[in-house]
Amino acid sequence: MSDATDLSAGHRSRLRERFLNGGRIAVAEYEMLEMVLFAAKPRGDVKPLAKHLIRQFGSFRGVITAPVNELLKVEGVGSSVVAALKVVESATELLLQQEIQDKPVIQSWTALLDYCRLTMAEKKVEEFRVLFLNRGNHLIADEIQQRGTVDQTAVYPREILKRALDHGASAIILVHNHPSGNPTPSKEDIEMTKQVVQAAQPFNIRVHDHLVIARKGHYSFKSHGLI
Repeated sequence: MSDATDLSAGHRSRLRERFLNGGRIAVAEYEMLEMVLFAAKPRGDVKPLAKHLIRQFGSFRGVITAPVNELLKVEGVGSSVVAALKVVESATELLLQQEIQDKPVIQSWTALLDYCRLTMAEKKVEEFRVLFLNRGNHLIADEIQQRGTVDQTAVYPREILKRALDHGASAIILVHNHPSGNPTPSKEDIEMTKQVVQAAQPFNIRVHDHLVIARKGHYSFKSHGLI
């Protein structure tokens, strides 16, 4: 075994021990990414790659949620690295999804926002999804209704209500992202929301909120008095 290999193995062992003893606060952001990369690259120093990926995509979250095609453009990133990163993304999404499924969504608002940010904030195109809830406000289904261009998604209130009736939903939460990074709703967003609320009333289906998710934060229609 070479000296370089010995040094790498020692670094990995010390980093793991520091993490296990001190948890998240004991390691830097790039070191968290290093440990993710250990599985993809069993030998060698992955610190330079971890630091480069964070510079390239801005943050740990930016790396984990980056599109596969963008990740593969980075030197040193192959299918094994992409798989390791996407396992973390999928596992986090599953944990957050199960957290909001286990109790009423209204009581799990922070977890809901975390879930929406993870799944939508970094998207390059606009995506519109609907969360369908039962009478106890537990999540029945989370469905992507439309995917659009970089700045527009076509939303059809009748289709949303049809799916709500198919699921036997008593309430819904509308969610879409703004790839621009600015969560402020457009006039079209506001008008579309009014149409959905009006269409839902005859069926006694409540629209709890419409959330706009973006890299710079989120916007709640309910909090701003628009629902």
